[in-house]
Amino acid sequence: MDTRMGFVGLGIMGQPMALNLVRSGRELVVWNRSPARCEPLRAAGARVAARPSEVFARCGVVLMMLADGPSTDAVLGRGTPEFTANVKGRTIVHMGTTSPEYSRRLECEVRAAGGRYVEAPVSGSRGPAEDGSLVAMLAGGEAAVESVRPLLRPMCHEAFVCGPVPNALLTKLAVNLFLITMVTGLTEAYHFADRHGLDRERFLEVLEAGPMSSGVLRTKAPKLLGRDFEAQAAAADVLKNNRLIAEAARKSGLASPLLDVCHALFGEAVALGHGASDMVAVLRAVEARTDAERPSRDERAERAERG
Repeated sequence: MDTRMGFVGLGIMGQPMALNLVRSGRELVVWNRSPARCEPLRAAGARVAARPSEVFARCGVVLMMLADGPSTDAVLGRGTPEFTANVKGRTIVHMGTTSPEYSRRLECEVRAAGGRYVEAPVSGSRGPAEDGSLVAMLAGGEAAVESVRPLLRPMCHEAFVCGPVPNALLTKLAVNLFLITMVTGLTEAYHFADRHGLDRERFLEVLEAGPMSSGVLRTKAPKLLGRDFEAQAAAADVLKNNRLIAEAARKSGLASPLLDVCHALFGEAVALGHGASDMVAVLRAVEARTDAERPSRDERAERAERG
């Protein structure tokens, strides 16, 4: 085993994150289920592994940016004899968003097999992933966390230690709750202004000039204005995150009224075929509700006119 880092999972977020590591001078070994996603990394100087086990064999630290628990289990060989061989003597860095319970169990198994485990979910979408301005949340044993923290600098402009596992993922879920409700509120406000015939650009300028100005507004407002639904954070992924937050809230006996409304709207957006679109495509669900209500409103107005 050499001192190279491994990176598994080159999706919307993972690919630019891994590219930033390579460009910083890191020796990186990468693998992705869809091989074509590896080609920009190969061109940048990374080694492309033929299978996940090669990443573990060559690397002392392996970063995993995978979609869910089953994908992570498959790469690790969890439940098979390969699991111990893959994790023993290595630091496994779980950067994806899964349930806190999943991460807690995985940590126990990694440590029992002789490995070290760090939770390191990140806050941010494709843009921050590309420019290296993500925010990381770290949890795990103190020595493991401190060894991983400097490795994240090419990808993250801040890294916060959150305590033991699963506190990093719980923090990520709390952050995402705010983000989801914030973007949904912005989208509904935009819809309100649009359907009242207001100057949409002027409305967004008013928001930007006032106390609601934020990085989220500056990122999402142009996408709403241009009806640009190319994914920075896909609606289907937001719905998955919404479900994870709702499950965590229910297990703790917490009310989540705003989240529940957002959950329904993102579910409708995905059902309408916009799962691969950016999260501002929740606008489609809001518009669909308005358009479904219009006939009944018109009928009520007509009956009122008839007396």
